[in-house]
Formats: sequence, structure tokens, C-alpha cells
Amino acid sequence: MAEEKKVTPVSALGEFGLIEHLTKNFTTVNSSTNKGIGDDAAVIDNGAKKTVVSTDLLVEGIHFDIIYTPLKHLGYKSVVVNLSDIYAMNAHPKQITVSLAISSRYTVEALEELYEGIRLACKHYQVDLVGGDTTSSLKGLIISVTAIGEANEEDLVYRNGAKEGNLVCVTGDLGGAYLGLQILEREKRIYLEHPEVQPELENADYLIGRQLKPEARKDVLQFFKDMNLKPTAMMDLSDGLSSDIFHLCKQSGVGCELNEAQIPVSEEAYHMALKFNLDPVTCALNGGEDYEMLFTIEAEDETKLGNDPTFSIIGTITKKEDGCVLITRSNNRHNLKAQGWNHFGND
Repeated sequence: MAEEKKVTPVSALGEFGLIEHLTKNFTTVNSSTNKGIGDDAAVIDNGAKKTVVSTDLLVEGIHFDIIYTPLKHLGYKSVVVNLSDIYAMNAHPKQITVSLAISSRYTVEALEELYEGIRLACKHYQVDLVGGDTTSSLKGLIISVTAIGEANEEDLVYRNGAKEGNLVCVTGDLGGAYLGLQILEREKRIYLEHPEVQPELENADYLIGRQLKPEARKDVLQFFKDMNLKPTAMMDLSDGLSSDIFHLCKQSGVGCELNEAQIPVSEEAYHMALKFNLDPVTCALNGGEDYEMLFTIEAEDETKLGNDPTFSIIGTITKKEDGCVLITRSNNRHNLKAQGWNHFGND
């Protein structure tokens, strides 16, 4: 008979004991971390550099489903989605804080899994965990991560710098995370109806990975530096291309034309979309959670992108009064609709 796994109620450690227990294996790697966990606040010395801060919430039942989301993956993803915002400023993340609201069904061992994912993300992206808070939750798990980064003032890129004639670019491929979610939701429905049935993931490791364990595009910043290329505007793709291009255009006071044929969709995403009777480009436009970079550049900088497969030029920036338009493969023009993720519902 297998040995019963030990479980420890969170109440056995208390708030400060829990923080100490979960963070004991974290070490600092940045000299700018003057004071980390253990005081009322972290102390970060950035000298002449600008400090960049971003905060995100992940709420159980809204942003993640614990039925198919491993806690280690969730911890990793909760860090990545915040670091992605820092990279989207053309800045480098250095520290994070993590706060949790925990319901009574989460044990210390479960939270250890969550924090192992957080630790692995910190190690991979070379950021320091410097603080946070814990409290109780009447229902489910809530994770709040704040990411702190730095950049020279002249390197920072905002959403409001796009100008008419700029090229619209994206990194990677789009729609994969959404289709990974469709697979997981389908298997969840089957499991709830027939718990004895084994999940059928159709060799969809790439798509499921895009949903459960995304990566932030820190490599893009190094490319920009190497090529002496500074985007005119930039943001990360979290809510879906259609919604996020609207955000960028609104902030910049411009319109855009996107070319359907140029929107990058992976082969895996293309075929899976067809299996779900979905249009692959619609998934790319509206899916969200890809955490790729959406950015604009001066037309004369196009040659700096070269033939690097990391980047796709998907359109141009136009006048504000022209609105946001999608040009289809058959050369028809349709007004683009912001149908990506809405944090307060899509009613």
C-alpha cells in the first residue's frame, strides 16, 4: 500500500511562518536588491535608471481552472504574464512581489508547488522575489504579482508613439494559447461527465504549453539592442490582437490596416482550429494570452528585421479617421472589432 502523502494545513505555520517556509530557497541575483523579503518593504537601488512597475491579478475561475492547471505551471505563468508587461516597455524586470488570497482547501504542500513554479520563473528570467502578502479567501485562489523593472529613459517605449506610415509588427505566432484552452476545456467537460475516460490531447503539447506555460519575449529586447532598433510603440498581446491593436491605436491617436494573410498562425494552431470548426485567423485575432509583442516601427527600419522568422509585418498605421481595418485574403476591407478578452465579461 502506498505511503500516505503528508499534508499540512496553512494554519499550522501562520502568515509569517508560511512566507518564510515558501521563500526559503530563493536567493537574490541582482545587486540593486538592497533589501528583499523580511521587512515592511523592499528597497531597490536603480541609480540613474527609471523604475518600471506592473501588477496583475489571476483569479481562480476567471483566469485559470485548477482542474487542468498544475500549480507549478500556474506559479510560473503568474510571473511570466507580469514580466511580459515590463518587456513591453523595452525595460528589464528585476524584482517581483507575490500576494495570495488562499481558501481553506489549499494545503501547504499545494502552495509549495505554486511557489516552485514561481521560483523557476524567477531563476529563468533572473528576477528576485522581494516581498508580498497572504490572506484568506472565502472561495478559491487569488494571485497578485507586481513586477518591477528598470530602463534608461531614452530606451523606454510606450503605447502612444505610433505614427501614420509606421509598420505594424508582431513576434511569434498567434492563437495557439486560445486553442490550447479549447482542448483543455473540452477534456474537462468529458472528465466531469465520464471520470474514467483518459484525456485525449491529440499530441497538442505546443498548444497546451502556450496556454499553461507561456514565455515572455525577453529575447526581443536583445534583438532591438543588437540591431539599433527602437519601436515607436509597443505592448504585449494578452487580450488578443484585435483588442490590443485598438488599445495601441487609441493611445497613439491613429488608425491601422491589418493584412489577414500576414497574421502568423502556427501549423498546429491552424489544423486544431479547423478541428474545432473555428477560423484560424479569428482565433489569432481574438484568442488572447499569447504574450507575444505587438509593436510599430518606422518604415525605413523594415530592413533591420531582415528575414528573421521571429517577426511578422502585419499592417500599417493610418490616420485616426480611417479607423482600424482588416484587409482579407480576397482584398475585402472590414472594420476590425475588438473581440478579445474582456476582464468583466463579454456581454
